[in-house]
Amino acid sequence: MRDNQEIPSTSRLRELVAAMAGQPVVMAVDLVADRFITGTPKRISREAPVLILRQESDRFVPGGGANAVANVAGLGGRPRPIGVVGDDESGRAIIAAFEDLDVTTRGIATLGGYRTPTKVRVLGGGRHAIKQQIVRYDIEDEVTVDSDVGRIHSRALEHWKGQAQVAVLSDYGYGAVTPALLEPVRSALGSSSRLLCDSRYRLADFVGVDGATPNEEEAEALYGQALNDDPLKLAAAGDAIRARLGTSFLLVTRGGLGMSLFDDIGTIHIPIHGSDQVADVTGAGDTVIGTFALALAAGSTPLEAALLANYAAGVVVQKLGTATIRPGELDRAVAGGAELLERLAWERS
Repeated sequence: MRDNQEIPSTSRLRELVAAMAGQPVVMAVDLVADRFITGTPKRISREAPVLILRQESDRFVPGGGANAVANVAGLGGRPRPIGVVGDDESGRAIIAAFEDLDVTTRGIATLGGYRTPTKVRVLGGGRHAIKQQIVRYDIEDEVTVDSDVGRIHSRALEHWKGQAQVAVLSDYGYGAVTPALLEPVRSALGSSSRLLCDSRYRLADFVGVDGATPNEEEAEALYGQALNDDPLKLAAAGDAIRARLGTSFLLVTRGGLGMSLFDDIGTIHIPIHGSDQVADVTGAGDTVIGTFALALAAGSTPLEAALLANYAAGVVVQKLGTATIRPGELDRAVAGGAELLERLAWERS
């Protein structure tokens, strides 16, 4: 249990939103491109029973770990990304997007022959209607971090040495982010730094991080059994995962059920902010870890960071496609979401 005095005020959270501006965060990430091809229905093909679309647009946005980087930048932070892209259209699109966001690309290696992971979504609908996803296909490749790539990453970390106190490792399984990065990232940031990890398939390998943000499915895989919305199982899983990883805090995201934070003070279950009728959950986890990390860099406690991440997620899931959040949007969400804090305080009174 937590003392209700630990529930922060709305004014405190708004101060932290403002304090995010200019805060550096080192981000070792699997860089992914999200591609959205949209069109209007033309007719049914005579060649096969499929819909023919007349293409309207084709756009690339940062996805996967690149989306976490974009969210930190969108909130006014200064991300310091480390990763790998291919010498291809998707890789160039990620680099261009980062340059537009004024994000340094010093730590990003470009490899010939490597296909930048790309999630291609084809959407169709009326000209003035909301487009619906018809099909998605993924272009996937796994990179091997060789000595040349390692030198680029090492030089970047050396250049940023001592500049940041928080780092993110976002592992989507494409090979650029491995547990081997823990030591050099920690060394560059210093012993008082905080390392956060979000790993889709192998969180158990990142022993020694300070915090992790698995979703409920990933937590179940690590715990070894389904939670089935059972609060006792959830509590046991949180404690077991923390012990296994050696983390100071664990934030489990639970979709429409909100988030659960486990730390040395206790456990708290945070309900969702806003409506549970979401528009699109694409990339919401990237928003969570990006906001959480930037909030810690701004001086938040883990609970304050979790609350801000929860507000941020509530905003982005109301947007279509892979989305980011701006400081003004987060500030308005906090200002208009005082009832969430009141509910948490009341539950602990």
